[in-house]
Amino acid sequence: MTRRMLAALFAIALAGPAAAEETREIGYVNTALTNLGLTRSHRVVVERFNDPEVGGVSCYISQARTGGVSGMVGLAEDPGRFSLTCVATGEVRVADGARRGERGEQVYESNTSLFFKETRVHRFIDEEQRAVVYLAWSTRLVDGSPYNAVAVVPYR
Repeated sequence: MTRRMLAALFAIALAGPAAAEETREIGYVNTALTNLGLTRSHRVVVERFNDPEVGGVSCYISQARTGGVSGMVGLAEDPGRFSLTCVATGEVRVADGARRGERGEQVYESNTSLFFKETRVHRFIDEEQRAVVYLAWSTRLVDGSPYNAVAVVPYR
């Protein structure tokens, strides 16, 4: 029973973003060589995801990924720092189901450690200003607050 639980936890830890319908790695840059190049280097990865409830918007998130042996097998803890930008790639269409009030709705999730640390993106609809607001945040607190970033896309 214990082996099955560990295998399930390991599979969950290795899983990619959970909520976005389409997540695609756009590219990466190596930031530091590890183990004389015999293992994956430390890197910054850029991924794109599309919001399933808002058509015509693509969001790009860059995140640091830890290299080395532990990074290759999914046991490393990635830094909780990231950057986010979202752009209109066509006519922005907000589905009625996207309006979730002041708590927003999660549209992206990426595990950044084996246990308990994730990067999440929530969507909010500012109907007064006719804008879609995306908030990226880390579930890990640093000096009392999480890292966070915001991106805004207007719609008509």
